[in-house]
Amino acid sequence: MRLLLVSDLHYSLPLFDWVVGVAGDFDVVVMAGDHLDLASLVDGRAQATVVRKYFDRIRAKAKLLVCSGNHDLDSKNEAGEWMARWLLGRRNDGVLSDGESTKIGDILFTVCPWWDGPVSQAEIGRQLATAAKDRRGRWIWLYHAPPSKSPIAWSGQRYFGDDALLRWIDEYKPDIVICGHVHEAPYVANGSWVDRIGSTWVFNTGHYLGAPPAHIIMDTDEKEAVWFSAAGTQYVHLEDGLTRPIPNLQALPDWLTAGNLSPAPDQA
Repeated sequence: MRLLLVSDLHYSLPLFDWVVGVAGDFDVVVMAGDHLDLASLVDGRAQATVVRKYFDRIRAKAKLLVCSGNHDLDSKNEAGEWMARWLLGRRNDGVLSDGESTKIGDILFTVCPWWDGPVSQAEIGRQLATAAKDRRGRWIWLYHAPPSKSPIAWSGQRYFGDDALLRWIDEYKPDIVICGHVHEAPYVANGSWVDRIGSTWVFNTGHYLGAPPAHIIMDTDEKEAVWFSAAGTQYVHLEDGLTRPIPNLQALPDWLTAGNLSPAPDQA
């Protein structure tokens, strides 16, 4: 299964256009939160309307999984905690979103919302406990915030990680967790786009201005992941241990150039 991983597009329409343009080359497109931009002059409701249209265009080409980030929150639950209600409406439109799990091939995907307080955090705990009962093989989570104390949570000055996620990784040991949130992590000293916590691989594409966005292409059959960014291209083998410094990609692997898939023009 071939996956495209992106995060933190922050209502940058050229970045959404790029995802639409390449989505057909993948089995699954994963968008790990912060689809909207709180700092934009465009009203949040209008942003959500536009982004939903992009979701429709993407899901016409590939399976689409999206989770909420802190920029996506638009209303409060009964406990007064913020949530991304606009994403929940995608459930009947073929887009897997907050609070849901699904099996695609032999992989169980679980999409976790951004939590804003103890009630919504406890809901994620129940969600993961329920999903764990259905686990038969590989398990991948979408979770916008990275785990605490990880290089993928390092901003260059402090960690912006999630302690609860770190506990849940230790308890359930998913195969892969796909995150975002900390834009700088892959580009600063002691930061990274990838980490391994026990047997679990965790990823954060990072974010920078300009198109195409930083992104990860992962092939679960080949068990490799390749990170493309303005800072360079690196790769990891998912069956190997993680070593640092992470090697730069010297030549595109055969699985990445086979068929219709090719790298973005400025990454060839």
